Amino acid sequence: MHAEIVSIGSELLLGQIVDTNAAFIARHLAAIGLDLFHKVTVGDNLGRAAEALETALGRAHVVITTGGLGPTGDDVTRDAAAQAMRRDLVLVPELLTQIEAFFRARGFRLSPSNRKQAYIPRGAVPLPNPVGTAPCFIVEQGDRALISLPGVPREMEHLLLTQVIPYLRERYHLRGTIAFRILRVCGLGESRVGEIVGDFMADGSNPTVGTMAHLGQVDVRIAAKGTDEAARALITPVEAEIRARLGDVVFGVDGETLEGVVAAGLVARDWTLTLLEAGTGGLVAERLTAVAGASDRVYALVAPDEAAARRLGVADGSTGDLARAAREWGKTDLGVAAVIGLPEGEGPNPIWPTRVGVATSTGVTLHDYRFGGELRQVRILAQVMTLDRLRRVLMLRSD
Repeated sequence: MHAEIVSIGSELLLGQIVDTNAAFIARHLAAIGLDLFHKVTVGDNLGRAAEALETALGRAHVVITTGGLGPTGDDVTRDAAAQAMRRDLVLVPELLTQIEAFFRARGFRLSPSNRKQAYIPRGAVPLPNPVGTAPCFIVEQGDRALISLPGVPREMEHLLLTQVIPYLRERYHLRGTIAFRILRVCGLGESRVGEIVGDFMADGSNPTVGTMAHLGQVDVRIAAKGTDEAARALITPVEAEIRARLGDVVFGVDGETLEGVVAAGLVARDWTLTLLEAGTGGLVAERLTAVAGASDRVYALVAPDEAAARRLGVADGSTGDLARAAREWGKTDLGVAAVIGLPEGEGPNPIWPTRVGVATSTGVTLHDYRFGGELRQVRILAQVMTLDRLRRVLMLRSD
């Protein structure tokens, strides 16, 4: 039993909007244990949309479409669904009445073009839309179901949660779920993480393991299918083994963030921090002070390193001296200096020497990096590494 999503709209192919609908649907299909094998995007062309639906129905039990249910000429989903299912379109008076009532309640008269929205494939089950003007429908054929939902996210989400998910659970007797555990990793690249947990990734059994790379961070996803309790029981030993292999590069799970872990460490130890940033654009302070409870524990200075050196009275402006001086200036438990130096090399991919210094009551640790690429990317990498160095100090120290 598996599903496919077909997103319909030329604006998606042109990159004018991001398809958040497909991601929302995918998450909720996983929550009921319905496997999703394909996601397809097709433009506002009747022939290509119908072909995409025919292909989807040939390989999936459940096909969910979004978009193309409006009143204009480029809204082709109804016709494509009817063509794919070999049915004609028929007017449903109840849907027309609901559309008229929607407009009347807002002081408008029904436009003739909106009558189009009351037509659905013959034999389809109508899904009234109480939060919009686009009625939706389900067409059943054998063990297949084609479900058409609006493209407007608010409308789609309401209908999916209140009508479609309950329908799928009942019709296909779905009692399971796909449970996830995400291990957040910082300090190793995706290739190295893949080498360490590669046997789990190659296994392909239940649960499955995969990686997702971000700038400066790698997520290890463990997914198991079954009843909620059984799925989580399958995840537990795999998570324990992966944690044992990766060690302290795992900084959190699921929705946890680096800045959240650092803020929690500051609160737990009742520590304060003075943060000096040069070349980062203040991104470390912005990210850390956005966490509830952290803003009154963090003092931030954002300036070129030579200006910061003058402000703090440091003669040579070395990163270690800056970290120590920042701690003394702020009279805090920790002092951190994050400095991105001048680029080395010509062209679009220069090297940016970056240094992070962390000062505590017992001394200073320095960490050198050589990030390549655009300054925007380098700043993100610098903030991630700075937060990770803070995390490690907070994790190791207890004084």
